[in-house]
Amino acid sequence: MSYYSRFSPFLRPYLPQMAGAVLLIMAVAVLNLTLLRLAGFLWDIITVRRDLDGMTRTIGFFLGLIVAQGLLSMGHAYLTARVSQHIMADFRTHLFAHLQTLSLNFFAKRRTGEILSRLMNDVGVIQTTVTETPIDSAKQIVTFFGGVAFLLVMNWRLCLLILLLLPLLVLVARFFGRRLKALSTSIQDQTASITTLAEEVLSGIRVVKSFVQTDREKRRFAGQADQALRIALRRAAVLAVFVPTITLLTFAAAAAVLWYGGRQVIEGAVSPGDLFAFVLFAGILIGPFGSAARVFAQIKEAQGAMQRVFEILDQQPEVRDRPDALDLPAIQGHVQVVGVSFAYDPRQPVLADVSFEAKPGEVVAIVGPTGAGKTTLVNLVHRFYDPAEGTVRIDGHDLRAVRMESLYRQVALVPQESILFGGTVLDNIRYGRDQATEDEVIAASRAANAHDFIVAMPDGYRTIVGEKGVNLSGGQRQRLAIARAVLKAPRILILDEATSALDAESERLVQEALERLMTGRTTFVIAHRLTTIQRADRILVLNKGRIVEEGTHASLMEQKGLYHYLYTLRLEELLSES
Repeated sequence: MSYYSRFSPFLRPYLPQMAGAVLLIMAVAVLNLTLLRLAGFLWDIITVRRDLDGMTRTIGFFLGLIVAQGLLSMGHAYLTARVSQHIMADFRTHLFAHLQTLSLNFFAKRRTGEILSRLMNDVGVIQTTVTETPIDSAKQIVTFFGGVAFLLVMNWRLCLLILLLLPLLVLVARFFGRRLKALSTSIQDQTASITTLAEEVLSGIRVVKSFVQTDREKRRFAGQADQALRIALRRAAVLAVFVPTITLLTFAAAAAVLWYGGRQVIEGAVSPGDLFAFVLFAGILIGPFGSAARVFAQIKEAQGAMQRVFEILDQQPEVRDRPDALDLPAIQGHVQVVGVSFAYDPRQPVLADVSFEAKPGEVVAIVGPTGAGKTTLVNLVHRFYDPAEGTVRIDGHDLRAVRMESLYRQVALVPQESILFGGTVLDNIRYGRDQATEDEVIAASRAANAHDFIVAMPDGYRTIVGEKGVNLSGGQRQRLAIARAVLKAPRILILDEATSALDAESERLVQEALERLMTGRTTFVIAHRLTTIQRADRILVLNKGRIVEEGTHASLMEQKGLYHYLYTLRLEELLSES
């Protein structure tokens, strides 16, 4: 199935409006042709018949047609823009919604800037080609065939002289079109690379400045921009030859017509007005030929953009609901992980035959060296990924047999790097429960030790947090994330090193909030903080993807194993910092 066929469902709701725009533009084309023929009559009235009254009436009729043509053009322009913008919004929304269904592994393998380029730039290219181009082509078709019909009636010999060059024009268009498609696709790919680089640098501008790498990033960006420039210049060179070649061939036909028609006027076989109209018609045929060249280039460019966009739409989520999946009922929080193995890359296993149990309300701490698989393990409990082997059950339900949304509603995540969204403090806390009352939001904020700093802000709960919470400190962002989790009231809580990047005072406030949040909930904690680990009901020690030790803090310290080493090492680090 072609890309254009696959795009047709997005056009279907707007076909009546597109048909209206096509009819309007075709009427404009008919009026344009009528005006040209009328110009020929007017020329004869002035130069041959010298009829003053006839000239006045003809000019009045001429002006009336121009007014009608202008009104029709306005209607077509508005309707075309309306349809085009609606289709683009629908398709972009569809693509964005599909992106949100894809598994985390998809985003782990792709750069954000590249995805954004496809969402914004490529969709814009497609919009122009599939909406505006067909409507404009209808005008050119009417202009071409109407013009040819007029020319055949007026002087078939002259008309044939023009049409002799048509096969040559088609061959030239095909020759250049293949090259244009390849170059257009390269430009889109390079644009995505530039967007990705800019997004990475600007989002990490503090690191760039801190490490004095502004010149390096400037050179990287300039290199990418230079490469895009070279490709764009090659495409411009092809177009610079392509369009003038088409135009030259068309004007060559017009010159031949003028020479041959001029002879017939001199010999008395054709009136001056007919020749004048004929030349005008021949000139207007340049439009369809030039438009055909432009449309051909746009189609090739759009094919490249569609290929990139449908590559995303063809991606299926690795983690998705089974057809027979059921809603997960209200849970107590009994988690069982049985014989679980997992790998992002089959050549590099991350977890191997992991089994453990967390009873409702228990706090389970997960510790281990960097790369041991701690975050991967909690991601499996959250069902961001499915295990390659084994099962994860909650209250006896295999997570692969339940609808993900029903699971996610009963689980809350507080990550190490708190994610805040554009909008107000109130909007961010309500993110998991948008119908929550303001009193409920305030209660959640108090539980998260966030209320006092929120009310001290200029607009309180309606203060704009800035992009990614840039106007807030790390501790404040983390407490807002905790308030969001409190308001959601989950049965299972996942804390992924939620206090590791905070200063002592912020850590104290966040830890108090977390302890309130953890009360009565099954909680999985990836943490460096010693007090959190000590208070855990169960500690899992991971190393190289396996649980090598399990128990309470006291029992593990007695074993003098990996946990004892990690705990002692962390304690020494804290003592050296104090």
